[in-house]
Amino acid sequence: MKQLSSLILAASVFLFSCNNSTENKDTTAANTTTKMGITEKSFGSFNGEAVTEYTLTNANGMQVGIINYGGTLTKILTKDKDGKLGDVILGFDSIAGYTQKGNPFFGALIGRYGNRIAKGHFTLDGTTYTLAQNNNGQSLHGGLKGYDKVMWKAEKQAGDSSLKLTYLSKDGEEGYPGNLSVEVIYTLTADNALKIDYAATTDKATPVNLTNHAYFNLSAGKDSTILDHELMLKADKFTEVDSFLIPTGKLPDVKGTPMDFTTAKKIGKDIAAVKGGFDHNWVLSKNANTLEVIATLYHPASGRYMEVSTTEPGIQFYSGNFLDGTLTNTNGGQKYVQHAALCLETQHFPDSPNQPTFPNTVLKPGEKYTHTSLYKFSVK
Repeated sequence: MKQLSSLILAASVFLFSCNNSTENKDTTAANTTTKMGITEKSFGSFNGEAVTEYTLTNANGMQVGIINYGGTLTKILTKDKDGKLGDVILGFDSIAGYTQKGNPFFGALIGRYGNRIAKGHFTLDGTTYTLAQNNNGQSLHGGLKGYDKVMWKAEKQAGDSSLKLTYLSKDGEEGYPGNLSVEVIYTLTADNALKIDYAATTDKATPVNLTNHAYFNLSAGKDSTILDHELMLKADKFTEVDSFLIPTGKLPDVKGTPMDFTTAKKIGKDIAAVKGGFDHNWVLSKNANTLEVIATLYHPASGRYMEVSTTEPGIQFYSGNFLDGTLTNTNGGQKYVQHAALCLETQHFPDSPNQPTFPNTVLKPGEKYTHTSLYKFSVK
């Protein structure tokens, strides 16, 4: 009987332990689930306004950080082939980093007009508008105070994965006509994609070209440059530029040139053959206004793979040519040297307001500007 009682007692303890273990696993799973969604924390202040960092997290543990200053992406944490999370964009550890002189638009929303407008002027409906010449006599990324340097209103969306940012760009701001109401929605999807939906309306005809200026390095800081990354661009042509990076109007074929990325190749393979490095707009081979995969980026050592989709007709591939290691307040104190990261800015073509043969960028009252781009992460 004693032996039987001992067996019953042992069995009871075993069953209790098993049930308790299961309960702990369920609790862990529940805790993991509760971490999904959007969290927020203080990120300092700008001109007396509170800067907040919002972090979107999905069930796979991928994270995307966004601050309401500049609508800026502060981090994209995604796993490598060994399951280790790493931040695949360049950024700063404080608002001081993002407001420092010389911040090269890290992760920011760009507008009213992304890229360059020749000599800082354009003519629309018989009126010539003058913009800031903030880049070698040209206007770049919206002027002296583009959308990267303003406070956006942030609003969490229904569900647990989207953040809406809004901004009213007033008539005459940085020389542009019309009150432009801008809306950008960042969404982190269940399949590890960052989706960016842009929309805008105006009360006066105005050129509009919105984009995001994230700097990608899929090694998550383990490689000091992106020269070993393999890039594919679905583009047979590019916009030829002059010495000021203003389009000449010609659209040369990429075949047989260093500009040919129609088949994936290492960025470092031909970069020395391009004066100054890559900083050009590629003419995408796609159907107009449809969301298609038009670029891929692969880092063999980490296994990280990124697919870029867009509704836009062009993409600016910039190989981080002007990074020089002098930026302060960088994440982890890293030195962001030349070619430390690359940008893949989905867009309309540079200087389109002065190039009548390029796709139209003028938004009129009663119309709605829309643009969707998606950056999807996986491993292979």
